[in-house]
Amino acid sequence: MTLFEVIVLAIVEGLTEFLPVSSTGHMIIATALMGVSPTPFVKLFTIAIQLGTILSVLVLYYRRFLRSLSFYYKLVLAAIPASIFGVLFSDEIDGLLESPLVVGITLVLGGVVLLFVDRWFNRPSIDDSDDISYWQALKIGFFQCLALIPGTSRSASTIVGGMTQNLTRKAAAEFSFFLAVPMMFGATLLKLKGYFDDGNGLSTIEINQLIIGNVIGFIVAIIAIKSFIGVVSKYGFKAFGWYRIIVGGVILIMLMSGHSLQIL
Repeated sequence: MTLFEVIVLAIVEGLTEFLPVSSTGHMIIATALMGVSPTPFVKLFTIAIQLGTILSVLVLYYRRFLRSLSFYYKLVLAAIPASIFGVLFSDEIDGLLESPLVVGITLVLGGVVLLFVDRWFNRPSIDDSDDISYWQALKIGFFQCLALIPGTSRSASTIVGGMTQNLTRKAAAEFSFFLAVPMMFGATLLKLKGYFDDGNGLSTIEINQLIIGNVIGFIVAIIAIKSFIGVVSKYGFKAFGWYRIIVGGVILIMLMSGHSLQIL
C-alpha cells in the first residue's frame, strides 16, 4: 500500500468503527475506489488498526474501566454469544464475507431499522450503562451476534440491542463502545496469529504503516466518538439510517454496473 492509501483507510476505520454505519461497507468502497488489492498484509492492516480505535475508547472512558469488577463481568458476559456463534458458524461467516452483495443488502436493511428505532424505543429508563443488569448485558450480547453478518454493523446491532433494554441512546452507544474493546482486541489477536501462522512476515515499511494507521485511527476515532454521542443524544439515529441506505445503495449500484468489489 502507498502512504496515501494507509492514511485514507485509517481515517475510514476511525470514522466508521463506532458509528452504526458498517466499517466493512466503507472499507469495500474505499478499497474499490483506490484499487487496493486484498493482499495478506492489507487484510491484516484493516484489522490491526482497530487497536488504535480500541485505545481511543480506553482514553475517553478510562474512569468507567476503573469503577468496579462488575463492569468487566458484564462485558465478558455480553461478549460470549457472538464469540460462540463466531466459532460454531465460522465457515458460513467466511462465505458471507466473500459477498459484497450481502453487505449492500444488510446496509440498506439496517438503515431502515435505524429510521424507526427512535420511535420504537422511546421510553428509556436507564441513562448509565453501568446500571444494566447481567441479564440485560447478555441480551445485548445476543444482538451483537447479528454483526456476524457483514454489513450489519457491530455498533448498530449492539446499540439497538441496548435500546431494547430501555437504555437511553447515549447509554446504549457507550455500552456499545465498551463492548467493542474485548471483541476487537480478540479479533485483532486472532488475525495476527493467523497471519504469522501462514508464514507471513512484516517488513520495516509494513510495521511503519501499521504504526501510522493506528495513530491516525486513534485520533479520528476520538473525534468520531465525541461527535457521535452529541449527535445521537440530540437528534437520534434517523440520519445514520438514511446514510446507510445511501452507502448500501452505492454498493449495490456498483455491483449491478459490473464493478468488481473485494471484501478485505
